Amino acid sequence: MDSGIWRRDVVFQKKKSYLIEAASGTGKSSLISFIYGYRKDYEGKICFDETDVRTFTGKDWTSVRQNNIGLMFQELRLFPELTAGENVILKNNLTAFREEKQIRQWFEMLGIDNKWSEPIGRMSFGQQQRVAFIRMLCQPSDFLFLDEPVSHLDNANGEIMASIIENEIKERGVGVIVTSIGRRLQMNYSEEIKL
Repeated sequence: MDSGIWRRDVVFQKKKSYLIEAASGTGKSSLISFIYGYRKDYEGKICFDETDVRTFTGKDWTSVRQNNIGLMFQELRLFPELTAGENVILKNNLTAFREEKQIRQWFEMLGIDNKWSEPIGRMSFGQQQRVAFIRMLCQPSDFLFLDEPVSHLDNANGEIMASIIENEIKERGVGVIVTSIGRRLQMNYSEEIKL
């Protein structure tokens, strides 16, 4: 996957991790929307395996989103009327990608196992971030995109999240792209891009 970001060429590869760090309002979330195919109002080229995404049909995008990209939105996009567990299981029922035992283990690791049956609307934003993170891990993917994933997390939970991501890189060979406005997910990144 490659993209010309802010008048430069950038290549994202599987098995590597990237940090895109810049001030608020400089287009990090827009970049993710471009790569995910939600927005097309950009100049330059975005390619998956040397194929320009502007040539993608709706069916192509559906396939890419189902099989190649896991995304943790900055605004999370959880269903507030559903419980934490239901938000994740709903996704996993669509993908059949993870065992519930693994999902519950992540809930426990991230200190929200007691929130499994709690409606999302009653949880703090930091707790919701952890649920959205676990939901993203239930998506088959070549790349994981995390848009400001630790903005409301303490350092301990950020470290646990980083260890889970590093394990996904090691075990599944995913590529990881993380954005930050200063509070970063602490990982050993393959490349840091400062804008």
